[in-house]
Amino acid sequence: MRDFLGSMLGRVFLLVIGGIIASAAITHLLAGRERQQVMSQFYRFRAVERVVQFISLLDAVPTEARPRVLAAARGSGIVASLAPPAATDTVQDADLTDTLQQRLGPAVRVTASAPTSQDCPLVPRFGNLDLPPRKMEICQLVSATLHDGTAVQMKVRLEPPARLLPPWLPYPGLLIFLLCLGVLAFAVAHMATRPLRLLAQAASDFGRDIRHAPMAETGPTEVRRAAAAFNAMQTRIRRYIHERTHMLAAITHDLQTPLTRMRLRLEKVGDEELRGKLIGDLTSMHDMIKEGLDLARSMDTDEAMQVLDLDSLLDSECADYAESGQDVATVNGHTNASVRAQPVALRRCLGNVISNAVKYGGCARVSAGVEDGRAVIRVRDGGPGIPPDKLEAVFEPFCRLENSRSRETGGTGLGLTIARNIAERHGGSLTLRNHPGGGLEAVLRLPLLSVRQGP
Repeated sequence: MRDFLGSMLGRVFLLVIGGIIASAAITHLLAGRERQQVMSQFYRFRAVERVVQFISLLDAVPTEARPRVLAAARGSGIVASLAPPAATDTVQDADLTDTLQQRLGPAVRVTASAPTSQDCPLVPRFGNLDLPPRKMEICQLVSATLHDGTAVQMKVRLEPPARLLPPWLPYPGLLIFLLCLGVLAFAVAHMATRPLRLLAQAASDFGRDIRHAPMAETGPTEVRRAAAAFNAMQTRIRRYIHERTHMLAAITHDLQTPLTRMRLRLEKVGDEELRGKLIGDLTSMHDMIKEGLDLARSMDTDEAMQVLDLDSLLDSECADYAESGQDVATVNGHTNASVRAQPVALRRCLGNVISNAVKYGGCARVSAGVEDGRAVIRVRDGGPGIPPDKLEAVFEPFCRLENSRSRETGGTGLGLTIARNIAERHGGSLTLRNHPGGGLEAVLRLPLLSVRQGP
């Protein structure tokens, strides 16, 4: 859930659905307020009409018929009695009093109190059913004096506005509304972020394989332009790497002949000590050229990807070093995993890490396992380690630490650089750390293709 909320898709989804819900809520509140005002005015008008009709009827009928009119009025929401008004402390509603007075004329004197919440023992407005009274409704006290001087006191129910719907939709309707809203918001967010995901995937694929197919230039204008720019960049980088690799290959090839001639001529030098030094320098030069070409090839190779059993590859590599008399051993653990990799390149990566440990740490102890869904290979040497601030610097091309690297040990400072390039091309990583128990430890992490059960 945290990954979803932290992604562009999750943020756009929340922004869209939040905006829609906020807009719907504000619109609903404003519409409800307006509806409340209109309905209040309507019910006030109805109450006025009922009072006018009741007083007019009561004033028109004979005295002996008035009790029947009073009883019939209960069905319309009016409780009346032929009695003078009781002393109350209610506030007069001047507007309603004036309205009733204008409708009834000067022959009838009317006063109306302000609406109050009190017991209104009235039957429902539908029919004349003898149902229990509804409590705490909004009532209004109206007092009138008929043309013959008869005093009438009335309780008039001001019915609350009838809600066509609750403040929110009914429960099933609310679920349907939220479901449709969520689908719409997710579709919009998915459509908006899809080009970014495709671009990120294309960049990741290109990082692993510079010959990966270009992006499809489809979609809106902005997306097509971004895809075209990315494809153009990919083409330029691919051409640059090819040109660099071909240039280094040509240099290496062209230098082979003069280096061979120089070696043959150095064999004729009479001074054995001088001859040995010159041949050593020539050999170092040859190795630097060869490893420089290997570095270029580590970023640009035509080798096909294959499914490999990582444990078999690791055991084979360690066995080769052990058979050659070097102190290399697998101490524990198996990954039981398969990876998709370039066999020669991955073997070169493992070989560079192991040989680096043997050359500068005296030995290599290899362990393997699976952590966080990735294959992890650890190679620990027996040396003193390196300063913490140099743990990343040694991955730079031709980087050599004075206290642990020397020409006598051989090497050009490109082994770890090549190994990291290969690891990253396979979607993995290569890091170094000083082991708490001593020695330098290289940690190679690779994405898994599958994990088999059992040893």
